[in-house]
Amino acid sequence: MTMIIKDFPAPGSNYSTSDLRQILRARPSTTIAELDPDATPGLPTEEDARKLTMAMGPELSAYQERLYAESKTESCQDRRVLVVLQGLDTSGKSGIVRHVFGLVDPQGVKIKAFKKPTKEELSHDFLWRINKAVPERGYIGIFDRSQYEDVLVVRVDELVPPEVWKQRFELINEFEKGLSDQGVTIIKCFLHISPQEQEARLLARLADPSKHWKYSRDDVTVRSKWYDYMAAYEDVLNLCNTDVAPWYVIPSNKKWYRNWAVASLLLDHLEEMSPQWPPADFDVAEQIEAVKNSLSYSANG
Repeated sequence: MTMIIKDFPAPGSNYSTSDLRQILRARPSTTIAELDPDATPGLPTEEDARKLTMAMGPELSAYQERLYAESKTESCQDRRVLVVLQGLDTSGKSGIVRHVFGLVDPQGVKIKAFKKPTKEELSHDFLWRINKAVPERGYIGIFDRSQYEDVLVVRVDELVPPEVWKQRFELINEFEKGLSDQGVTIIKCFLHISPQEQEARLLARLADPSKHWKYSRDDVTVRSKWYDYMAAYEDVLNLCNTDVAPWYVIPSNKKWYRNWAVASLLLDHLEEMSPQWPPADFDVAEQIEAVKNSLSYSANG
């Protein structure tokens, strides 16, 4: 298979993270069979990727802290970041949370993993539970699965009629446009692995007793519907790939590349947002003196 994206600079070339946004964005009429999950555009070695990912840590942390600090001023915009991670089992959602978002202050990050809807959630519109989990201003939010489960799982498992889930694509687009209008920067990542790589990862879990807790018999059931899921994901990539909430296809067979790519996308979006330290709303010199004079020291201690 050949990566559908062919214009990335050669390994070792100089390029910016903004290049990666253009390279990995899903193209119109994306066909998943034409996307290479082993691709590593722009990175020659695993060692380079690991070094570059770690090197981004201080920058990511600094931007995240400024975004959080900026939110504490009454006049600031309601700016926040929402990273959506979608992919089949073993594609690396939890790995990205650990290796990428572990680089920033956890106090400024909100993680939400969407499981099977509860009885209460099912009593509401499908976007109700999603809207409740949107990060507050100043935060980076991470969705481990998302609103897209309601056009993926429900479609493949025939939980609702086609006329129901087909209407949801436009509802999702409208929802994401509304979030963007409210100051949410949306980064949607489809973690693309091959069925062969998924098999290897599932077998590795079964071979390691310390990983058995991560394995479920349902994993085999879902895997048996691989091609149905790929058809559903193609519709997601093609029908919900808007300018305010584009999809990025992350080749994820190589974990080190996956982590570097997501970290790079996050850094580029934060650089574009350019959050700033809020100015002091008090006289700094005056407060310096106030601090110095805030305690009375006796000669005897």
